[in-house]
Amino acid sequence: MVVVPTVENHIAAGHGRITCSLNGVSVVFSELSSTYPLKLLSPRLAHSDVAIVYVMNYGGGLVCGDRIKLQVQAEGGSKLLLLSQGSTKVFKVRSPNRASTRFGNSTDDNPLENNATTQLLDVHVAPTSAVFLLPDPVTCFRSASYTQVQRFHLSKGASMVLLDWFTSGRKSLGEEWEFSRYFSVNEVNVDGRRIAKDVMLLEEPLHDDTVVGTHWPKSRRSLSDRLKPYSCYATLIVCGPLVHGVVAQLEDKLRSLTVLVMVAPPRVLWGMTPVDDGNIFVIRVAGLETEDVKDWLRESLRPLEEVVGIDTYRKAFS
Repeated sequence: MVVVPTVENHIAAGHGRITCSLNGVSVVFSELSSTYPLKLLSPRLAHSDVAIVYVMNYGGGLVCGDRIKLQVQAEGGSKLLLLSQGSTKVFKVRSPNRASTRFGNSTDDNPLENNATTQLLDVHVAPTSAVFLLPDPVTCFRSASYTQVQRFHLSKGASMVLLDWFTSGRKSLGEEWEFSRYFSVNEVNVDGRRIAKDVMLLEEPLHDDTVVGTHWPKSRRSLSDRLKPYSCYATLIVCGPLVHGVVAQLEDKLRSLTVLVMVAPPRVLWGMTPVDDGNIFVIRVAGLETEDVKDWLRESLRPLEEVVGIDTYRKAFS
């Protein structure tokens, strides 16, 4: 694995930029830059018509007040995989009177925003190019608050896979659905027209909020009550000519499903919805364990082996 030390002084803290294109039969980066706490690594691959960038954070996780912003451009028929190494860990929210970021106090006026952990991803994909976003899941620790916004801008003929998934927390330490807030926005635009927007908000109810002066009724259910017995949830959005094999395989799976009355919940639940007359598909998955969802994703996305190569694909779900 090679660290590309292209860091521009004018890039703000926590920001990064990736620009790649196909030069002959090889993907080349015209820019691969990042600043602390964001870290971008690109390994050398046997098949040079595909590139991988690992999107990581120093210290193995995101602390209260971290703001990550990554801009990606895939041009000229390039294919880019965006991966991570291990789950994205989000640590608990600290007291507002403490420093809100690793790289200095924020000057924002809104203290709630100062206290948030935020990741923003903006991806532009040119015709015949592709970006496959296949990170490991987000794991929020007890009392953590996390916001992410991921926007894809596709030209006609571009392809994409967007995977957004999260776990219940650190089950080995008895933390299940004990984070404060998980807010995720995924948006897909094609030729300047928004064709899909998926928003998810998971928030633990506050039974006694003395600041706001509100009192939730006792009947309001906790996150654990609403989301168990499943401990991992995923949203998968696919679009473009290079994912036709994935869509065809999932449609075959749906046709073969049999509706049964089950005493125990199945290990994996999933469903697929076509959007924009079948030009884009949104798939939702729930699993009893994270490995159940991971295994389902690995098998369901396997047609991508023909697009990126077997060895490259294995790196996504190793």
